[in-house]
Parts: sequence; C-alpha cells; structure tokens
Amino acid sequence: MKKKVAILATNGFEESELNSPLEALKNEGFDVDIVSLKSGSIKSWTDGDWGKDFKVDKTLSEVSSKNYNALVLPGGVINPDKLRIDEDAITFIQDFFKEGKPVAAICHGGWPLINAEVVKGRTMTSFKSIRKDLENAGANWVDKEVVVDQALVTSRNPGDLKAFNAKVIEEIHEGKHELQHA
Repeated sequence: MKKKVAILATNGFEESELNSPLEALKNEGFDVDIVSLKSGSIKSWTDGDWGKDFKVDKTLSEVSSKNYNALVLPGGVINPDKLRIDEDAITFIQDFFKEGKPVAAICHGGWPLINAEVVKGRTMTSFKSIRKDLENAGANWVDKEVVVDQALVTSRNPGDLKAFNAKVIEEIHEGKHELQHA
C-alpha cells in the first residue's frame, strides 16, 4: 500500500522547508497532501519576503490523522505561530502522536508541538531562537542537524534539509512506533 503524508502549513511557511520535503517524499513514491486551515493556496516566505503560492490539497476540516502515515511541519516564523493557536491544527498534530506515527518538524516547526504538549521528555532540535521555548516545555534541546526521538524527527534550518528529508523518509518506511507518545 502506498504511504501517504500530510504537510501541515499555512501562510508564511519557509518555502524551502515545504518544497524540499514535498519533492523528496514524492520522489520516494509517497502520496503527499498540503493540508491547511483554509482552501485555495498558501503563500511561502523566502529571502525575507513573500514567495510562491502553493496549492492546498485538503483543509483540516476534510482530513483526519487516520488518513496519513506521517506528518511534516515546515518552519518559517509566521506559519507555525498561526498553527500553534489553531485548535484543529493542534488536535491534528496530537492525533499523530497518539497513533504512534512519525512526525517531523524543522526550524520553528517545533512551536505547534509545544502547544500540542508533545515535547516533554523528548530530545529535539530547532531553530536556535525557539530553544528556550522547547526547553521550558520540557524538551531536551541539542544542536544537531537532525535528531530522531521515537519517530519524532527535528532539524534546525534549511541547511539541514538533506539530512532531515532522509530521516523523515526512513521513519515513514519504518512505520508506527510503539514508543511514540503524546
């Protein structure tokens, strides 16, 4: 059966942090949906300004974590800041953890994980500016290009995308993890 991945994003995501995993996952043969708060398209952020628009495949109201094998959370600053205050987004994220499925977050993508209350006791990395946020929420923060803690994959920034994409693909192939937890 073909694996299916959700990339959860809204306006203001770091363009490379959505586009690079999207291409890597599709090249691996996975079906990938860009899931967002509203239908239509979402606008990326790149080089300090608005970038390209990306088509939204599904809205949160149309999907369930049960429809997917894994979840990817791109960074940027605006995108994760909006997602972390959206209750439907938080519930969607929490459900992947409850189901033991791989979740991957890069850069500021860890912010919604804090609000989903799934970082306590987890070893993670992120963009350096949210290190204290993660530590205050109970995460063990380390400065590495990619960190895997029981199906939770995290990376720091666009420079880590090659390693991030490789680990995300590896975790999706491994499937559910009994020790993945909310």
